[in-house]
Amino acid sequence: MRIDRTHKSWLWVTLALMVLSAAAYILFSVRGAYGPRGRTVAGLAFGIAGYGMMLFAGLLGARKHWPILRIGRTQWWMRGHLWLGTLSLALILFHGEFTFRGPLTALLMTLLFIVVVSGWVGAAIQHFVPKMMTTRVPMETIYEEIPHVREQLRMEADRLVETICGPLDGGISAEFVLPGQPSGSSTVSTLVDIEVTDRAHFREVYLRKVRPFLENPDKPGMELANPQRAIEVFESLRRLLVAPVHGILDDLQNICEEENQLRRQIWMYRLLHGWLLLHVPLSIALLALGAIHMVMALRY
Repeated sequence: MRIDRTHKSWLWVTLALMVLSAAAYILFSVRGAYGPRGRTVAGLAFGIAGYGMMLFAGLLGARKHWPILRIGRTQWWMRGHLWLGTLSLALILFHGEFTFRGPLTALLMTLLFIVVVSGWVGAAIQHFVPKMMTTRVPMETIYEEIPHVREQLRMEADRLVETICGPLDGGISAEFVLPGQPSGSSTVSTLVDIEVTDRAHFREVYLRKVRPFLENPDKPGMELANPQRAIEVFESLRRLLVAPVHGILDDLQNICEEENQLRRQIWMYRLLHGWLLLHVPLSIALLALGAIHMVMALRY
């Protein structure tokens, strides 16, 4: 992973604070009768500093929610959120002497571990997924437009198949009225010159495999959702049908490939944003319970 200048700056600041905090913890542990326990001056200092860094990390949400408050660049806040959030874990461990006394403390430490780990997982996802999308989804589209694009793909596939089979809501016929002609016209044109039985087989494959996939691509067990299997299905159709329809088969295969790319894009988009469903609520709970813990510790 390439580390930018802002990342390096926060990394060095975090390492420096980590070394100073560790040195202070060791010093108080050696000199103090009970070490830097939570209720001692040193323990309270570690706890307040750790909670303060958690609050700083939480301010990123406010910075995103109110972008008009242009206090520093977003990238700067993101890097600080990641590194100081991680440092807060070490300070809270120093605060509690690496022990979890009581159910509230144990819950707080569990939440803190999950929040920090999910933050790093999210950072890795945000770094790698966009690169994966560039290589695996070259036909990326606007996420909100995907349902509309899917409908267009299905309609285009129907039109292509109708050039071979005629109207899909009717039976198989060797001839049909040219598009745009009156239905009662005596002028008819044969479809692509292939056997009626082959045409019927092609129509059956389309209605049984291709169209259901395009109508409901996220349904489990869809054969064409497997790119290798899709290649095999269209290769078998090329062997069955005459050369003049191979161009239509190529177009249908490209439509199925585009649908598979849309499926990958949806999966990557959900991965890119889904981790926040865990990270954000637990972060809010951590800050709220941390405030309760602080008030109870100082009051009682």
